[in-house]
Amino acid sequence: MVGLQVPTIGEKEYPLMFKNGTLKLGGEKEPIPRPKKWPISNTVAPGAQNIPDSFIVGGPYEEEDGELNKTEDRENRIQAETIKKRIVWDLERRCYLDPAAVLSLQKRIAECRYWPVEITRVPVVTSTKGKSSKLDKGDDDGQIFFHGVAYVNMVPLLYPGVKRIRGAFRVFPYQDSEVFAKTKCQFSTLRDLGHQTNMNKLGPVIAAASSPHSKAIPSRNQKEDKMAKEKDAPRKMSVTLKSQMSEITIDTEAAPCQNLEGQQYVDAGTFLVMEIELAKALVPKRLPEELASRVKEMISPRPQLPRRSAGAKKAVEDFHNQITSIAGAILDEYHELFGKHLADGGVIDHHTLEEQKCQLNYELNSSGKYFAFKEQLKHAVVKIVREKYLRTTAFNNLEQLQAFLSELYVYLVDQMHVALNQMVSQEHPVTASPTFTSCEQLRLFAHEAEVNEDYALASVYYQERLTRDRQIVQHWLDYGAFCLLMEENIKAQECFREALSLNPSHLHSLLLCGIIAVVMEHYEEAEIFFEDATCLEPSSILSWTLLGFFYEIQENDIRMEMAFHEANKLLKARLAKEKNMTDTAEGGGKKPCSVSATVLRPVTSPQEDTIPVPDEALDGSLKEQPDSEEPVVTIQLPEDAAAVKLAKKISPTISRNKETLQKEIKKTSGGALDPSHPMAHVPISGLSQPSHTIFMETIHFLMKVNALQFVHRALAHELLCQPEGPSCEYYLVLAQTHLLKRDFAKAEECVRDAIQIDYLNPNAWAQKGHLCYLTGNLSEAKECYERTISFVTDASEMHFVYLRLGSIYLKEKEYDKAKRTYMLACKKSSSCLTWLGVGIACYRLKEMAEAEDALSEANALNNNNAEVWAYLALVCMQGGRQLEAEQSYKYAMKLELKNEELLQEIHEVQQMVGFGNPSF
Repeated sequence: MVGLQVPTIGEKEYPLMFKNGTLKLGGEKEPIPRPKKWPISNTVAPGAQNIPDSFIVGGPYEEEDGELNKTEDRENRIQAETIKKRIVWDLERRCYLDPAAVLSLQKRIAECRYWPVEITRVPVVTSTKGKSSKLDKGDDDGQIFFHGVAYVNMVPLLYPGVKRIRGAFRVFPYQDSEVFAKTKCQFSTLRDLGHQTNMNKLGPVIAAASSPHSKAIPSRNQKEDKMAKEKDAPRKMSVTLKSQMSEITIDTEAAPCQNLEGQQYVDAGTFLVMEIELAKALVPKRLPEELASRVKEMISPRPQLPRRSAGAKKAVEDFHNQITSIAGAILDEYHELFGKHLADGGVIDHHTLEEQKCQLNYELNSSGKYFAFKEQLKHAVVKIVREKYLRTTAFNNLEQLQAFLSELYVYLVDQMHVALNQMVSQEHPVTASPTFTSCEQLRLFAHEAEVNEDYALASVYYQERLTRDRQIVQHWLDYGAFCLLMEENIKAQECFREALSLNPSHLHSLLLCGIIAVVMEHYEEAEIFFEDATCLEPSSILSWTLLGFFYEIQENDIRMEMAFHEANKLLKARLAKEKNMTDTAEGGGKKPCSVSATVLRPVTSPQEDTIPVPDEALDGSLKEQPDSEEPVVTIQLPEDAAAVKLAKKISPTISRNKETLQKEIKKTSGGALDPSHPMAHVPISGLSQPSHTIFMETIHFLMKVNALQFVHRALAHELLCQPEGPSCEYYLVLAQTHLLKRDFAKAEECVRDAIQIDYLNPNAWAQKGHLCYLTGNLSEAKECYERTISFVTDASEMHFVYLRLGSIYLKEKEYDKAKRTYMLACKKSSSCLTWLGVGIACYRLKEMAEAEDALSEANALNNNNAEVWAYLALVCMQGGRQLEAEQSYKYAMKLELKNEELLQEIHEVQQMVGFGNPSF
């Protein structure tokens, strides 16, 4: 028999009893679905005990709220509920809760969290003539047998919108002190009831309590609390009692148990499967429509974009544009043939004009440009025919065709004159200079400036992206994250809200609006944003985790637990799905490959070193490495086409692969580094190790958007959820936060701990290199960077490793190594600084032509870099080009060149060649 109490009228407790459990033998599996039963006995009508239209259905263990819902418990659950002996009730009890009882229930759950559900063994009372029952003797009055208790965690019922909990709960021996400590319950439902009435009368008492006509049940219009019992299905509760011959052994000698009979539940691993369901949730949940409307009130929708002209008007405008373009091309051809300046004051006689016309027609026809112009104009004419004259089908006869062509010809000639007159009457607009950079390159340049702490230049790049296209959400989010880093919270809020107004369903925009609202202490708005994000994408681990952080800030422990529980459930489901996919791939005969960062490139001969590197791949695929005991996968990225083209032009030596450079570096550094050598890494937005916690996954996003306030909170949770201690990834993120604050001492401690955990992590060595570089320890930074590029797997952001290693080589006058290192950076992700490094190295190597090409490429990517102009001035002076040298020097001075040594070198070269400075 199982019993528990619920408040009904005010705080008055009402006992719910489930008796007459049925013993099931091992090997007998319960049918699913099967009907639920009323707790009424002695019914002879067939099927009268079954609840109409109410059945028990199966469900996965992982979705339960109980204690035995983990993957490792699955096999034990299946055996206990199918193979071993068990007791099944299949009963559902219902009672009504008035408003006062609902408040009492909420208060009890919030204070105690756990609800005691008692279980006991009650002998069946049998009466025989002339004999008295054993229970009638009075020796055992008030005594109950095998008294156990299950502690049901009722907290999920306080989650918004949750009306039902269901799961398996372990049964423990009933101990007054333990029950009171966990549930604050001072009496036992079964034992105290037994004290009040004789045990031989327990059956009638329980029957009265189970009767639907019990006086403790108030009005029907109150809140309903359904309590059901079952082992694997909703709306019922069942108890599964495992055989006493259990594999689980408990050492009871260390802690003597007063309830020896109840201890057998623990020894047998007994658990109780039950479900509690409410008609209405104790805590109502906001509807998605309400949240969307609240967000819409805070973020006014953007006005619709102006309609683009279409139809006949657009067709005519396109025709005018094509006429203007073709006329300009013909005029350029005329200038090429006859020159721009006319003789005799611009007066040309008719005969000369006709000769020029014939010659121009001949050149256009012989070169094929005439037919190219016709093809260029054809599409615009077709659009006029379709949009203005509505002609989309063939003509019926030749006369109609001729008439239409005549009409069309007249119209087109008139429109041609209109276009030419507009072209002649208006001044030629100043054509914009061609754009050499894409929005993605601008994002790289901005991030590069951030890492180099040139925040003014980073802001310029972010604003340039917005200027090019203000309708792209990511442009606003990136600029808002930069403002968050600079602690310009109002600007960040404007950017995030602008992004959300562009796309109200964009998940990251909602989350960032919530984050900035928390930073600005607008907690009511933050809750709306976070809740809307979870409603918009319920499968997002990131959304639920951030919602949990918000509730933690609000000190709402129950809702925080709810959010983290949901996030963990989603993560477990995703990991299980990935595991199944891996198992399926292995079962299909495919050889599994693993990404490995534990293999150093060996210092061997070029013939033996056959491991390919990511920088040499163009197909973006994964390749399995030969001649290796453990399969190693290299992720191959497409190269920058312009960089590769210019690299081939600059020097044939750039075709040498990455291993060659690494071998030479190792030769100069004395071979492989000692694994115990202390080292580490810096601003890295992503980390190589896989994340297996909701907090580390969230940390990656938070670091990317510079939400440091949430990062520290997430790191604290990550530390608590690691039973084996902090991971290498944890220390790397913590070191990164210290580097952002310029706290180098703490960053060094974190990096040292990270390397002790995983000294083969390329990110750790890169981080250590950045730390040494920022503190001025260039020799150690060089060793760290060289070790980083010696790994098979690249660090997360090799761009800055190459940049800083190249700058160290330049300072140490190892120009050949600097050139190759910068070229690797150019091939991976070219920027002004990478090409500048190549140009400097080539200039120092006296390769003037290659230096000029590299500096020209750098200038095309950023024409506001003073050092680029300075080195261009040096190259031009070495080549004897006075005008270009003076112009380059002028721009270097205009952009305020701050490198005093470089400026002094320019002045010395100017004095040597005798030109280059217009001031003397």
